[in-house]
Amino acid sequence: MSICSLYRGVMTDLLPTPTRFGSDPAWARRAARPLRLVAGRRPEPTPAELDRMRAALLRRDDEAHALVRAVREEHSVTMPQFRQALEHGIGSVPGAPPALRRFFAVVDARPAWVDDALLDRGARAMQKLGWDGFDLLTWGSLLGGYRSAAALEPLVRSGRLLGASTARRTAETSRWFLACIEDDGMRRGSEGWRLTVHVRVMHAFVNYQLEQDPTWDWELRGTPINQYDQASTLAVFSTTPLLQARLLGIRVSRRDSRAVMHLWSYIGWLLGVEDHWLPHTEQAGRRIIYHLLAHDPGPDESSRVLARALVDSQADVPGGGWRGVLAREAGLSSATFLNGRTGMHELGLPARLPWYPALRIPVNLLWTHLVGRLPGGEALVVRRGRRGRDRRVRLQHGRLAEVPQPG
Repeated sequence: MSICSLYRGVMTDLLPTPTRFGSDPAWARRAARPLRLVAGRRPEPTPAELDRMRAALLRRDDEAHALVRAVREEHSVTMPQFRQALEHGIGSVPGAPPALRRFFAVVDARPAWVDDALLDRGARAMQKLGWDGFDLLTWGSLLGGYRSAAALEPLVRSGRLLGASTARRTAETSRWFLACIEDDGMRRGSEGWRLTVHVRVMHAFVNYQLEQDPTWDWELRGTPINQYDQASTLAVFSTTPLLQARLLGIRVSRRDSRAVMHLWSYIGWLLGVEDHWLPHTEQAGRRIIYHLLAHDPGPDESSRVLARALVDSQADVPGGGWRGVLAREAGLSSATFLNGRTGMHELGLPARLPWYPALRIPVNLLWTHLVGRLPGGEALVVRRGRRGRDRRVRLQHGRLAEVPQPG
Protein backbone atom coordinates (compact mmCIF):
# COMPACT_ATOMS: atom_id res chain seq x y z
CA MET A 1 0.00 0.00 0.00
CA SER A 2 1.40 3.42 -0.95
CA ILE A 3 1.79 6.18 1.63
CA CYS A 4 -0.72 8.24 -0.38
CA SER A 5 -3.44 5.58 -0.25
CA LEU A 6 -2.64 4.84 3.39
CA TYR A 7 -3.22 8.45 4.37
CA ARG A 8 -6.47 8.48 2.40
CA GLY A 9 -7.68 5.32 4.09
CA VAL A 10 -9.21 4.49 7.43
CA MET A 11 -5.95 4.03 9.34
CA THR A 12 -5.15 7.67 10.05
CA ASP A 13 -5.19 7.14 13.83
CA LEU A 14 -2.17 4.85 13.43
CA LEU A 15 -0.15 7.16 11.21
CA PRO A 16 2.79 9.30 12.33
CA THR A 17 2.25 12.99 12.94
CA PRO A 18 2.92 15.08 9.81
CA THR A 19 6.43 16.46 10.08
CA ARG A 20 5.33 20.11 9.80
CA PHE A 21 4.07 19.86 13.41
CA GLY A 22 6.61 21.51 15.69
CA SER A 23 9.16 21.70 12.87
CA ASP A 24 10.38 25.23 13.70
CA PRO A 25 10.17 25.59 17.49
CA ALA A 26 12.34 28.71 17.70
CA TRP A 27 10.13 30.66 15.28
CA ALA A 28 6.93 29.27 16.79
CA ARG A 29 7.89 30.24 20.35
CA ARG A 30 8.80 33.75 19.24
CA ALA A 31 5.65 34.22 17.17
CA ALA A 32 3.35 32.82 19.87
CA ARG A 33 4.94 34.67 22.81
CA PRO A 34 2.51 37.65 22.78
CA LEU A 35 -0.47 35.28 22.78
CA ARG A 36 0.90 33.36 25.75
CA LEU A 37 0.34 36.48 27.86
CA VAL A 38 -3.41 36.44 27.14
CA ALA A 39 -4.02 32.68 26.88
CA GLY A 40 -5.06 32.15 30.50
CA ARG A 41 -3.47 30.98 33.74
CA ARG A 42 -2.28 27.63 32.38
CA PRO A 43 -1.58 28.39 28.74
CA GLU A 44 0.47 25.33 27.79
CA PRO A 45 -1.38 22.44 26.13
CA THR A 46 -2.00 19.29 28.12
CA PRO A 47 -0.82 15.91 26.77
CA ALA A 48 -4.40 15.19 25.68
CA GLU A 49 -4.59 18.51 23.85
CA LEU A 50 -1.30 17.80 22.08
CA ASP A 51 -2.63 14.42 20.95
CA ARG A 52 -5.77 16.11 19.65
CA MET A 53 -3.69 18.65 17.70
CA ARG A 54 -1.60 15.93 16.06
CA ALA A 55 -4.67 13.91 15.14
CA ALA A 56 -6.41 16.99 13.71
CA LEU A 57 -3.75 17.27 10.99
CA LEU A 58 -5.09 14.00 9.58
CA ARG A 59 -8.81 14.67 9.97
CA ARG A 60 -11.02 16.00 7.18
CA ASP A 61 -14.65 17.13 7.07
CA ASP A 62 -16.13 13.66 6.55
CA GLU A 63 -19.73 14.79 6.00
CA ALA A 64 -18.84 17.17 3.16
CA HIS A 65 -16.31 14.68 1.78
CA ALA A 66 -19.05 12.05 1.46
CA LEU A 67 -21.16 14.53 -0.53
CA VAL A 68 -18.26 15.31 -2.86
CA ARG A 69 -17.62 11.60 -3.44
CA ALA A 70 -21.30 11.22 -4.33
CA VAL A 71 -20.85 13.96 -6.95
CA ARG A 72 -17.44 13.00 -8.33
CA GLU A 73 -17.23 9.20 -8.00
CA GLU A 74 -20.71 7.78 -7.56
CA HIS A 75 -22.47 10.39 -9.74
CA SER A 76 -25.52 9.99 -7.51
CA VAL A 77 -25.79 13.71 -6.68
CA THR A 78 -25.74 16.63 -9.13
CA MET A 79 -24.75 20.19 -8.35
CA PRO A 80 -28.17 21.53 -9.45
CA GLN A 81 -29.68 19.25 -6.79
CA PHE A 82 -27.27 20.63 -4.19
CA ARG A 83 -28.08 24.22 -5.13
CA GLN A 84 -31.82 23.51 -5.02
CA ALA A 85 -31.51 22.03 -1.53
CA LEU A 86 -29.32 24.91 -0.41
CA GLU A 87 -31.75 27.56 -1.64
CA HIS A 88 -35.08 25.93 -0.83
CA GLY A 89 -34.43 23.00 1.50
CA ILE A 90 -33.94 19.30 0.96
CA GLY A 91 -37.71 18.78 0.75
CA SER A 92 -37.77 20.74 -2.50
CA VAL A 93 -35.56 18.18 -4.30
CA PRO A 94 -37.68 15.44 -5.91
CA GLY A 95 -36.28 12.02 -5.08
CA ALA A 96 -33.33 13.54 -3.22
CA PRO A 97 -30.37 11.10 -3.22
CA PRO A 98 -29.41 9.60 0.17
CA ALA A 99 -25.97 11.31 0.20
CA LEU A 100 -27.60 14.72 -0.29
CA ARG A 101 -30.16 13.98 2.42
CA ARG A 102 -27.45 12.94 4.86
CA PHE A 103 -25.45 16.12 4.29
CA PHE A 104 -28.42 18.43 4.74
CA ALA A 105 -29.57 16.45 7.77
CA VAL A 106 -26.28 17.56 9.34
CA VAL A 107 -26.29 21.26 8.40
CA ASP A 108 -30.02 21.70 9.04
CA ALA A 109 -29.78 20.21 12.55
CA ARG A 110 -28.77 23.40 14.33
CA PRO A 111 -26.99 22.68 17.64
CA ALA A 112 -28.99 23.17 20.83
CA TRP A 113 -26.41 25.67 22.12
CA VAL A 114 -27.10 28.20 19.35
CA ASP A 115 -28.84 31.29 20.76
CA ASP A 116 -30.55 33.63 18.27
CA ALA A 117 -30.23 36.62 20.60
CA LEU A 118 -26.47 36.08 20.85
CA LEU A 119 -26.19 35.65 17.08
CA ASP A 120 -27.98 38.98 16.61
CA ARG A 121 -25.80 40.77 19.15
CA GLY A 122 -22.67 39.24 17.64
CA ALA A 123 -23.67 40.52 14.21
CA ARG A 124 -24.28 44.03 15.57
CA ALA A 125 -20.93 43.95 17.38
CA MET A 126 -19.17 43.07 14.13
CA GLN A 127 -21.12 45.79 12.32
CA LYS A 128 -19.72 48.32 14.81
CA LEU A 129 -16.24 47.65 13.45
CA GLY A 130 -17.39 49.34 10.25
CA TRP A 131 -14.59 50.78 8.14
CA ASP A 132 -11.91 49.33 10.42
CA GLY A 133 -13.30 45.81 10.17
CA PHE A 134 -11.77 45.45 6.72
CA ASP A 135 -8.31 46.38 8.03
CA LEU A 136 -8.62 44.02 10.98
CA LEU A 137 -9.60 41.06 8.83
CA THR A 138 -7.30 41.84 5.89
CA TRP A 139 -4.13 42.90 7.70
CA GLY A 140 -4.59 41.29 11.09
CA SER A 141 -6.23 37.95 10.28
CA LEU A 142 -5.44 37.20 6.62
CA LEU A 143 -1.97 38.72 6.29
CA GLY A 144 -1.10 37.73 9.85
CA GLY A 145 -2.08 34.16 8.98
CA TYR A 146 0.42 34.18 6.12
CA ARG A 147 3.25 34.46 8.67
CA SER A 148 3.02 30.69 9.04
CA ALA A 149 3.23 28.43 6.01
CA ALA A 150 1.06 25.85 7.79
CA ALA A 151 -2.12 26.09 5.72
CA LEU A 152 -0.91 27.90 2.60
CA GLU A 153 -0.19 25.08 0.15
CA PRO A 154 -3.86 24.59 -0.87
CA LEU A 155 -4.15 28.36 -1.45
CA VAL A 156 -1.06 28.42 -3.62
CA ARG A 157 -2.14 25.39 -5.65
CA SER A 158 -5.58 26.85 -6.28
CA GLY A 159 -3.99 30.11 -7.48
CA ARG A 160 -7.04 32.02 -6.24
CA LEU A 161 -5.08 34.38 -4.00
CA LEU A 162 -2.31 35.09 -6.49
CA GLY A 163 -1.87 37.76 -9.14
CA ALA A 164 -4.86 39.38 -10.76
CA SER A 165 -7.34 37.04 -9.03
CA THR A 166 -6.40 38.30 -5.55
CA ALA A 167 -8.72 41.32 -5.58
CA ARG A 168 -11.62 39.23 -6.83
CA ARG A 169 -11.01 36.52 -4.23
CA THR A 170 -10.91 39.03 -1.38
CA ALA A 171 -14.11 40.60 -2.72
CA GLU A 172 -15.77 37.15 -2.69
CA THR A 173 -14.61 36.60 0.88
CA SER A 174 -15.91 40.04 1.85
CA ARG A 175 -19.30 39.21 0.36
CA TRP A 176 -19.50 36.04 2.45
CA PHE A 177 -18.33 37.74 5.65
CA LEU A 178 -20.70 40.70 5.28
CA ALA A 179 -23.61 38.34 4.62
CA CYS A 180 -22.80 36.45 7.84
CA ILE A 181 -22.88 39.60 9.97
CA GLU A 182 -26.07 41.02 8.50
CA ASP A 183 -29.15 41.13 10.71
CA ASP A 184 -30.51 37.55 10.76
CA GLY A 185 -27.57 36.66 8.52
CA MET A 186 -27.15 33.16 9.97
CA ARG A 187 -30.80 32.11 9.99
CA ARG A 188 -31.52 29.01 7.89
CA GLY A 189 -32.02 30.16 4.29
CA SER A 190 -30.41 33.59 4.70
CA GLU A 191 -27.55 34.57 2.41
CA GLY A 192 -24.97 34.22 5.17
CA TRP A 193 -26.15 30.72 6.04
CA ARG A 194 -26.27 29.63 2.40
CA LEU A 195 -22.84 31.03 1.58
CA THR A 196 -21.30 29.38 4.64
CA VAL A 197 -22.60 25.95 3.61
CA HIS A 198 -21.50 26.75 0.06
CA VAL A 199 -17.96 27.54 1.28
CA ARG A 200 -17.89 24.29 3.24
CA VAL A 201 -18.63 22.28 0.11
CA MET A 202 -16.09 24.29 -1.91
CA HIS A 203 -13.44 23.40 0.67
CA ALA A 204 -14.42 19.75 0.41
CA PHE A 205 -14.03 19.81 -3.39
CA VAL A 206 -10.57 21.36 -3.06
CA ASN A 207 -9.59 18.80 -0.44
CA TYR A 208 -10.89 15.94 -2.62
CA GLN A 209 -8.88 17.17 -5.59
CA LEU A 210 -5.68 17.51 -3.58
CA GLU A 211 -6.15 14.10 -1.96
CA GLN A 212 -6.12 12.61 -5.46
CA ASP A 213 -2.98 14.55 -6.43
CA PRO A 214 0.07 12.24 -6.33
CA THR A 215 2.35 15.22 -5.66
CA TRP A 216 0.65 16.06 -2.37
CA ASP A 217 3.15 15.51 0.48
CA TRP A 218 1.11 13.64 3.08
CA GLU A 219 4.05 12.90 5.35
CA LEU A 220 4.85 16.61 5.62
CA ARG A 221 1.39 18.20 5.54
CA GLY A 222 -1.20 15.60 6.45
CA THR A 223 -4.71 15.96 5.01
CA PRO A 224 -4.87 18.92 2.57
CA ILE A 225 -7.72 20.77 4.30
CA ASN A 226 -7.66 19.40 7.82
CA GLN A 227 -9.28 20.11 11.16
CA TYR A 228 -6.09 21.64 12.59
CA ASP A 229 -5.88 24.33 9.91
CA GLN A 230 -9.63 24.94 9.89
CA ALA A 231 -9.58 25.42 13.66
CA SER A 232 -6.64 27.80 13.35
CA THR A 233 -8.34 29.83 10.62
CA LEU A 234 -11.57 30.05 12.62
CA ALA A 235 -9.75 31.22 15.74
CA VAL A 236 -7.67 33.76 13.82
CA PHE A 237 -10.71 35.31 12.13
CA SER A 238 -12.84 35.34 15.29
CA THR A 239 -10.43 36.12 18.12
CA THR A 240 -7.65 38.17 16.53
CA PRO A 241 -9.98 40.98 15.32
CA LEU A 242 -11.26 41.47 18.88
CA LEU A 243 -7.74 41.70 20.30
CA GLN A 244 -6.57 44.06 17.58
CA ALA A 245 -9.76 46.15 17.56
CA ARG A 246 -8.81 47.27 21.06
CA LEU A 247 -5.40 48.34 19.74
CA LEU A 248 -7.26 50.55 17.24
CA GLY A 249 -9.18 52.22 20.06
CA ILE A 250 -12.41 50.26 19.58
CA ARG A 251 -14.27 49.31 22.74
CA VAL A 252 -15.26 45.64 22.89
CA SER A 253 -17.51 44.94 25.86
CA ARG A 254 -17.67 41.55 27.56
CA ARG A 255 -21.19 41.04 26.22
CA ASP A 256 -20.08 41.88 22.68
CA SER A 257 -17.05 39.61 23.00
CA ARG A 258 -19.20 36.69 24.11
CA ALA A 259 -21.71 37.32 21.31
CA VAL A 260 -19.08 37.61 18.58
CA MET A 261 -17.48 34.34 19.64
CA HIS A 262 -20.91 32.69 19.72
CA LEU A 263 -21.58 33.87 16.17
CA TRP A 264 -18.22 32.63 14.93
CA SER A 265 -18.63 29.31 16.74
CA TYR A 266 -21.85 28.68 14.82
CA ILE A 267 -20.18 29.75 11.57
CA GLY A 268 -17.33 27.35 12.35
CA TRP A 269 -19.72 24.52 13.15
CA LEU A 270 -21.54 25.11 9.87
CA LEU A 271 -18.17 25.05 8.06
CA GLY A 272 -17.50 21.58 9.45
CA VAL A 273 -15.11 22.44 12.30
CA GLU A 274 -15.36 19.78 15.01
CA ASP A 275 -17.03 20.79 18.26
CA HIS A 276 -13.95 20.74 20.48
CA TRP A 277 -12.26 23.33 18.21
CA LEU A 278 -15.10 25.85 18.39
CA PRO A 279 -13.98 29.00 20.29
CA HIS A 280 -17.11 29.67 22.33
CA THR A 281 -15.35 32.40 24.33
CA GLU A 282 -12.60 34.86 23.52
CA GLN A 283 -10.38 33.18 26.12
CA ALA A 284 -10.91 29.81 24.45
CA GLY A 285 -10.03 31.36 21.08
CA ARG A 286 -6.81 32.85 22.44
CA ARG A 287 -5.82 29.50 23.90
CA ILE A 288 -6.51 27.69 20.61
CA ILE A 289 -4.46 30.22 18.61
CA TYR A 290 -1.59 30.02 21.10
CA HIS A 291 -1.50 26.21 21.05
CA LEU A 292 -1.60 25.92 17.27
CA LEU A 293 0.76 28.81 16.50
CA ALA A 294 3.28 27.46 19.02
CA HIS A 295 3.54 24.30 16.88
CA ASP A 296 3.28 25.83 13.41
CA PRO A 297 6.12 26.17 10.88
CA GLY A 298 7.39 29.63 10.05
CA PRO A 299 6.93 31.50 6.78
CA ASP A 300 8.21 30.24 3.45
CA GLU A 301 8.26 31.57 -0.10
CA SER A 302 4.53 30.88 -0.43
CA SER A 303 3.97 33.21 2.53
CA ARG A 304 5.85 35.98 0.80
CA VAL A 305 4.19 35.44 -2.59
CA LEU A 306 0.70 35.54 -1.07
CA ALA A 307 1.56 38.56 1.08
CA ARG A 308 2.86 40.55 -1.88
CA ALA A 309 -0.21 39.65 -3.92
CA LEU A 310 -2.50 40.84 -1.13
CA VAL A 311 -0.67 44.16 -0.73
CA ASP A 312 -0.47 44.78 -4.47
CA SER A 313 -4.18 44.04 -4.86
CA GLN A 314 -4.94 47.16 -2.81
CA ALA A 315 -3.98 49.28 -5.80
CA ASP A 316 -6.70 47.56 -7.83
CA VAL A 317 -9.50 49.86 -6.68
CA PRO A 318 -12.17 51.59 -8.77
CA GLY A 319 -10.56 54.68 -10.27
CA GLY A 320 -7.00 53.46 -9.65
CA GLY A 321 -4.30 56.12 -9.80
CA TRP A 322 -3.70 58.02 -6.56
CA ARG A 323 -6.55 56.14 -4.87
CA GLY A 324 -4.73 52.88 -5.43
CA VAL A 325 -1.45 54.30 -4.14
CA LEU A 326 -3.16 55.65 -1.03
CA ALA A 327 -4.98 52.35 -0.40
CA ARG A 328 -1.73 50.40 -0.68
CA GLU A 329 0.17 52.75 1.65
CA ALA A 330 -2.65 52.78 4.19
CA GLY A 331 -2.69 48.99 4.04
CA LEU A 332 1.05 48.74 4.66
CA SER A 333 0.74 51.17 7.57
CA SER A 334 -2.05 49.09 9.14
CA ALA A 335 -0.19 45.85 8.44
CA THR A 336 2.95 47.13 10.17
CA PHE A 337 0.94 48.29 13.19
CA LEU A 338 -0.88 44.97 13.56
CA ASN A 339 1.96 42.55 12.71
CA GLY A 340 5.04 44.48 13.77
CA ARG A 341 8.19 45.15 11.80
CA THR A 342 9.37 41.59 12.39
CA GLY A 343 6.21 40.22 10.81
CA MET A 344 6.59 42.51 7.80
CA HIS A 345 10.22 41.45 7.38
CA GLU A 346 9.24 37.76 7.52
CA LEU A 347 6.73 38.36 4.74
CA GLY A 348 9.15 40.36 2.60
CA LEU A 349 7.05 43.50 2.87
CA PRO A 350 8.20 47.08 3.46
CA ALA A 351 7.37 48.43 6.91
CA ARG A 352 5.64 51.78 7.26
CA LEU A 353 5.08 54.22 10.09
CA PRO A 354 1.67 53.77 11.78
CA TRP A 355 0.27 57.01 10.36
CA TYR A 356 -2.99 55.41 9.28
CA PRO A 357 -3.84 53.77 12.63
CA ALA A 358 -2.88 57.07 14.28
CA LEU A 359 -5.68 58.71 12.30
CA ARG A 360 -8.20 56.00 13.16
CA ILE A 361 -7.55 55.55 16.89
CA PRO A 362 -8.83 58.98 18.12
CA VAL A 363 -11.98 58.63 16.02
CA ASN A 364 -12.65 55.15 17.37
CA LEU A 365 -12.03 56.23 20.96
CA LEU A 366 -14.53 59.06 20.57
CA TRP A 367 -17.26 56.96 19.01
CA THR A 368 -16.99 53.66 20.88
CA HIS A 369 -15.80 54.79 24.32
CA LEU A 370 -17.79 58.04 24.57
CA VAL A 371 -20.72 58.14 22.16
CA GLY A 372 -21.34 54.40 22.50
CA ARG A 373 -21.86 54.72 26.27
CA LEU A 374 -24.49 57.47 25.99
CA PRO A 375 -28.24 56.70 25.96
CA GLY A 376 -29.01 55.52 22.44
CA GLY A 377 -25.32 55.68 21.61
CA GLU A 378 -24.88 52.01 20.79
CA ALA A 379 -27.46 52.22 18.00
CA LEU A 380 -25.63 55.28 16.64
CA VAL A 381 -22.34 53.39 16.63
CA VAL A 382 -23.95 50.46 14.79
CA ARG A 383 -25.44 52.76 12.14
CA ARG A 384 -22.13 54.57 11.74
CA GLY A 385 -20.36 51.22 11.40
CA ARG A 386 -22.74 50.07 8.68
CA ARG A 387 -22.29 53.31 6.75
CA GLY A 388 -18.51 53.04 7.02
CA ARG A 389 -18.62 49.43 5.92
CA ASP A 390 -20.75 50.25 2.87
CA ARG A 391 -18.51 53.18 1.93
CA ARG A 392 -15.41 51.00 2.22
CA VAL A 393 -16.97 48.37 -0.05
CA ARG A 394 -17.77 50.99 -2.71
CA LEU A 395 -14.30 52.52 -2.57
CA GLN A 396 -12.39 49.25 -2.52
CA HIS A 397 -14.48 46.89 -4.64
CA GLY A 398 -17.14 48.92 -6.42
CA ARG A 399 -19.46 45.93 -6.11
CA LEU A 400 -18.81 42.63 -4.41
CA ALA A 401 -18.11 39.61 -6.58
CA GLU A 402 -20.31 36.54 -6.59
CA VAL A 403 -18.92 33.60 -4.65
CA PRO A 404 -17.95 30.92 -7.25
CA GLN A 405 -19.94 27.71 -7.50
CA PRO A 406 -18.36 24.53 -6.10
CA GLY A 407 -17.66 21.56 -8.29
